[in-house]
Amino acid sequence: MLTPAFDLSQDPDFLTVAIRVPYARVSEFDVYFEGVDFKFFAKPYFLRLNLPGRVVENGSEQGSYDADKGIFTIRLPKETPGQHFEGLNMLTALLAPRKSRTAKPLVEEIGTSEVSEEVVEDDDDEFGWDIEQTPYEEVPDSALNPQCYYGFGNLRSGVVQRLQDELSEVIDVKDPDFTPADERRQRRLAAELAKFDPDHYLADFFEDEPVEQVLKYNPWWNDMYSKMKASLGKSQKPEDHAAFVSFSEEEKYQLRKFVNKSYLLDKKAQRQVYYGLIDILLAYCYETRVTEGEQNVESAWNVRKLSPTLCWFESWTNVHEIIVSFARRVLCYPLYRHFKLVTKACADTTKILQLGKSAVLKCLLDIHKIFQENDPAYILNDLYISDYCVWIQKTKSKRLSSLAEALKEVTLTKAQLGLELEELEAAALLVQKEETLGKAGTASPESSEESSEESSEAEESGSSSSSDGENWALGGAEPLRGQAGPISLQGSLVAQNESTLLLSVGGACCGSTALQDPAVSQGELLACSGAPRQQRRPLIQELGDQLSSTLQVSTAECGTEVGTSDP
Repeated sequence: MLTPAFDLSQDPDFLTVAIRVPYARVSEFDVYFEGVDFKFFAKPYFLRLNLPGRVVENGSEQGSYDADKGIFTIRLPKETPGQHFEGLNMLTALLAPRKSRTAKPLVEEIGTSEVSEEVVEDDDDEFGWDIEQTPYEEVPDSALNPQCYYGFGNLRSGVVQRLQDELSEVIDVKDPDFTPADERRQRRLAAELAKFDPDHYLADFFEDEPVEQVLKYNPWWNDMYSKMKASLGKSQKPEDHAAFVSFSEEEKYQLRKFVNKSYLLDKKAQRQVYYGLIDILLAYCYETRVTEGEQNVESAWNVRKLSPTLCWFESWTNVHEIIVSFARRVLCYPLYRHFKLVTKACADTTKILQLGKSAVLKCLLDIHKIFQENDPAYILNDLYISDYCVWIQKTKSKRLSSLAEALKEVTLTKAQLGLELEELEAAALLVQKEETLGKAGTASPESSEESSEESSEAEESGSSSSSDGENWALGGAEPLRGQAGPISLQGSLVAQNESTLLLSVGGACCGSTALQDPAVSQGELLACSGAPRQQRRPLIQELGDQLSSTLQVSTAECGTEVGTSDP
């Protein structure tokens, strides 16, 4: 027989069951319902449900069939009109458990009434989230090869020993079947300390643009949380929070594939299950945020690496140490290592827990899918996630709200992580400040030197232009280009504020201004020529370009003056 796809909904007076049975023989089908029991048969499909509330056959029941979609729709009247049925989207819990898989205890206490597991679990409304402390007891030497437990509720053992080759790439703890919980923790702390990279942390601390972008991402639970808060403002009952969370067809198919079973957990095991749930959700929230909801090949690695429950089979004693452990691993392993991501993941996890078990189940189904598509990580589904997906459907959202409050009250500081983050940040800020001051000090002399050079160039330019202007006024002559022999210059060449070249003629110093042309041999005086005035400017410009040679004005020692000669 095949289990068909089905969906349940309700209104104040009726419970509606929609069953999809394509290719069924609709001419022959049977429907039976009484109390909390519902059965449907249409060859080759068979469905049996344990309803969350009682229904009654009073003649107002209705049924219809959509031939195009192959869907039977059956409306069942509620025994108590107006009653709200909780957990209609917990499809695995609605499927009746097989008798061969019942978890009814083989030994029962005589004289006590039989109650459901949910009632036993919620007998203490004020659930204490601090585990009872017991004195340390040294293990005797005679206890050779002790069997250690792990997995969901610490109910598994011996699995890793059989699957050592497959699990070596999935978990960090070596030989967990014979490694006590205390030793696992010591090894984990040592591995985290060795993995921590101060350079990577400081790089993300100062260059946090990608981190800020990730922090702005709006995951799917934010909108649902806002709707829930708005509904609380309208005095809507907490039982209706499940209406804000819907499951896709793929998720419903996942739920139908799980085997419905019960779990015998004492109070200590229950705490471990809830603590492990927080740890796993923290890792999932980080992964969802940094990938912005787009899963990739690193998603499975991120979730299991950031969760000590999954990769070290860690056991917990309180909520605070879960947050500390998660924060240490965020700052040691993934791509983005920033403390703000830790606080954001804690806030996201709190929202999911406050949304109730429907939101938690949606997260667990996503994790189950991530691990199922990853070759070595799928074993973690068998050890943890599949059991969580079944167990969460039977727990109470009130318990999750209590856990969310405990998580919300936890305060976390960088000093509690044991990685000396505050010292690193203070030292890095000091170095950054010194570098800034050093750059400012280096820039000051450079700027003053540049300004002095600019003023010197300005003076030279002004002097040269003034000299050129005076030459033009004195009407000096320009030599003819290409003319051989000495070249003469008519008129006095006066250079103000500039050094002139001391030209020696016949061993005597001349008190006039003389120029040495590189094309003329040293000591040869520039002779006068009667070139036209309009041809003088190019020579003056050429001489101005040659002012790199030192010019010096000397006093008249020869007693003669170079003047303008008449042509």
